[in-house]
Amino acid sequence: MERRGQIKQFVLQNFLFSDNESAIGDEDPLIRGGVVDSIGIHELIVFLERNFQISVSPEEMTPAIFDSIRSVDEFVTRKLAI
Repeated sequence: MERRGQIKQFVLQNFLFSDNESAIGDEDPLIRGGVVDSIGIHELIVFLERNFQISVSPEEMTPAIFDSIRSVDEFVTRKLAI
């Protein structure tokens, strides 16, 4: 499964309790949309660090990075390129 799909599946299963991919779009707001809260962001960060072998610094824990599935995927892409 592609990386964006893995991120989407994590969000669907852990925050929306669904396997229906149409339940959230790649551009839908995660924080502003009420899908994830601060604890959810922490869970998402742990998932990203474990599954993609990246490290997320406190400075990178911003709403802009975790605004959507697309923005999370783009962040991981940048981290993997370093």
